[in-house]
Amino acid sequence: MPKSPYEFTAGNTPDAPRSDLPDLLTALAADLRRLDYTPDGVARFLGAAASAALNRDQIIPALLAVDRAAWQDEGNAALAAVVRLWLLAEPQAKETLDAALPGIGAKGLLELGLVEPVPASGLLTAKADLRPYGWEPNEDGSGGAELWVASDLAAHQQAGVLRHDHVLGIGQASTTLVQTTVRRHTERALDLGTGCGIQSFHLLHHCEHVTATDISERALAYTRFNILLNAGALSVDPDRLEDRVSLRLGSLLEPVAGEEFGLVVSNPPFVITPRSAGEDAADQFTYRDGGLPGDEIVSSLVRTLPSVLAPAGTAQLLGNWEVMAGMSWQERPQSWAGSDIDAWFIQREQVGPEQYAETWLQDASEGRDRQHYRDAYAAYLADFESRNVEGIGFGMVWLRRPAAPGQAPFTRFEEITYPIEQPIGPHLGAAVERIDWLAAHSVEDTHLLVAEDVTEERHQRPGAEHPGVILLRQGAGLRRTNLLSTELAGFVSACDGDLTAGQIAGALEALLGGGVTSSGTGPEDGFDTGSFRGGLLTDVANLVRDGFLIPALEPGRD
Repeated sequence: MPKSPYEFTAGNTPDAPRSDLPDLLTALAADLRRLDYTPDGVARFLGAAASAALNRDQIIPALLAVDRAAWQDEGNAALAAVVRLWLLAEPQAKETLDAALPGIGAKGLLELGLVEPVPASGLLTAKADLRPYGWEPNEDGSGGAELWVASDLAAHQQAGVLRHDHVLGIGQASTTLVQTTVRRHTERALDLGTGCGIQSFHLLHHCEHVTATDISERALAYTRFNILLNAGALSVDPDRLEDRVSLRLGSLLEPVAGEEFGLVVSNPPFVITPRSAGEDAADQFTYRDGGLPGDEIVSSLVRTLPSVLAPAGTAQLLGNWEVMAGMSWQERPQSWAGSDIDAWFIQREQVGPEQYAETWLQDASEGRDRQHYRDAYAAYLADFESRNVEGIGFGMVWLRRPAAPGQAPFTRFEEITYPIEQPIGPHLGAAVERIDWLAAHSVEDTHLLVAEDVTEERHQRPGAEHPGVILLRQGAGLRRTNLLSTELAGFVSACDGDLTAGQIAGALEALLGGGVTSSGTGPEDGFDTGSFRGGLLTDVANLVRDGFLIPALEPGRD
């Protein structure tokens, strides 16, 4: 493939770690591995409570735990120094770092741009956050990884407002997208708005080639550093990075126009931020503000991402959308999804303008100056009021380009605000497979079983002859609850794989109709078998779609 004019290859970007010093990267990785500076190693070192607090950006329990561990055993001194330096942002003496990381030493850390001198103190302090990250292997032992990820220091690690070109580390949104992504093998994948590269790390484990884009040079510099630091774990040859990774500098789809990908993932800068006259990119937090008014960054992506999807290719992203007064939350997203694309939106949360403003002002530490906080808060409220916005939704978006022209697309918009199983990606993938199966098969001719995670609840008033409420509940995946009619509950109870759905429906017709005439109408009660059967099988198809019922193997087939 010809080299793109947007290609980013710089290994020495100002104010970002250097990735053009391979010997130092190799030495750093060896030192960190020897220290067991890994997710499990740090968790054991700090203990469960301090680790949990650190995940909430509360560093005091971790500081106390490190002090205690270092005092109890001198052998903990090296790991304690590294944890203090990068996770707790505590300056360290040059001699301490030389002893803790003998392969690279303090001099090497300075050359890489990971530390900087503290004026008039003789100490070195972290210039970037460098923390362990990883995920567990699959059941067959494949796919796991232990990595180190560099990013800018977070708000709890430094004073003042974050820089506007701040490169975000491992946050809740990025891990949500990791957990949401349906993992499948594809030749070419796109990580749109890569940040420090979290999504690309996962994509490299199941895709042949990953293109990672960002509007920020510093973000791409961090991604390049992280990939080369972890080259072995990511199956990347440092001398032939382009064989598996292409880094592109540019906005939205501009760097990949005319190309197609089997999978696109994006944690875009979707935060809805007040725009002001005359502002430029330097006035925006590039990691979260797309520079467009309202929710136009997400609406633009939903409309344009299909243009870079290969046939049957999918895209998954996170986003915010505005909910106008007097409208349902899904009305705006419904207007974005084209009629020729599969689309599934799941709203996970909705908040009011005040809570939204508080969240993002706190995110960038903008509350440290009282007047600035007041002015910024007022700007948020005025901006939402100008568009009659009463709520802001957050959720997940899944899109797919149909495999063949003319193939009927499906759309689904639902709100799921309760806890779900994580990672949810495998369950979303299974749900799509069920939708595809329903489009190609007749439920009526299918033998069905109740899924193993499904339970039934019945509620009735004391002394009542029959239950007033019958519920099916899922214990896995999206953990849906379905309210059943008596007839549908009877159908589900008969789903043991012996009879087809049509045979079960016929038995219920005979039972409830009390005998059916040749005209298809029951006796005096006016029981309509056609309406009953059609409605029942539609409800059954919905239970199959949502995973309450699953097709059984056909008799005689392995």
